[in-house]
Amino acid sequence: MKRLDGKVALVTGAAQGIGRAIVEAFAQEGARVIATDIQTEKLNEIQQHSRIERYALDVTQERAIGSAALKFREVNILVNCAGVVASGSILTASRADLDRCYQLNVASIFGMCQAFLPAMLDRKEGSIINIASVVSTVKAAADRCAYAMSKGAVIALTKSIALDLIQQGIRCNSISPGTVHTPSLDERMAAQPDAQAALQQFISRQPMGRLGESREIAAAAILLASDEAKFITGSNLIIDGGFSL
Repeated sequence: MKRLDGKVALVTGAAQGIGRAIVEAFAQEGARVIATDIQTEKLNEIQQHSRIERYALDVTQERAIGSAALKFREVNILVNCAGVVASGSILTASRADLDRCYQLNVASIFGMCQAFLPAMLDRKEGSIINIASVVSTVKAAADRCAYAMSKGAVIALTKSIALDLIQQGIRCNSISPGTVHTPSLDERMAAQPDAQAALQQFISRQPMGRLGESREIAAAAILLASDEAKFITGSNLIIDGGFSL
């Protein structure tokens, strides 16, 4: 028997990186997985698997979220992975940066949870996993003001949901990755004058001497989604190779 047999999971931000790794890992563990993203071309690059369904979803649109919740009422695992990284300090970040981080990193999770929780509550069963970041309430990082604010809010929202619904069969946890080598990170490094130097800078600040891998975050998500974690709620699991020590 696989760890997620009989489970139905919906994953946002599934087209690449951590989201994609979670989709593929969940399917391998027996779950039926709805992989959602606004990037439909990249979404279609996910490996063909009988237990994976692709669904175009803009998590910043309330109506689209509501339609998805009605279509997939059987979801009992919700993974909120869609997000964006913005650079800038309190003096250089723009209000537009803050608004974008809030809409995609915070408001989308609020909306997804509001939409999918009623069906979970009807069944008295549900596991919500929110992808936060060590750059939040865990650790400060230079030039990440708006991003850190938004990810700190994700951790606070996670704890609030966990406490409010603790006696109704709902568990809600967050995962705070450190620097993980993803396509998103590659894009940000490519935008620097020297991409290789940018990569070495990221690696140099890691006590383990390497970046994290998406599959390592997916492994933790499997645990939190599974019945093995029935006594875990309101936790923020830090996976950062010691970066925050």
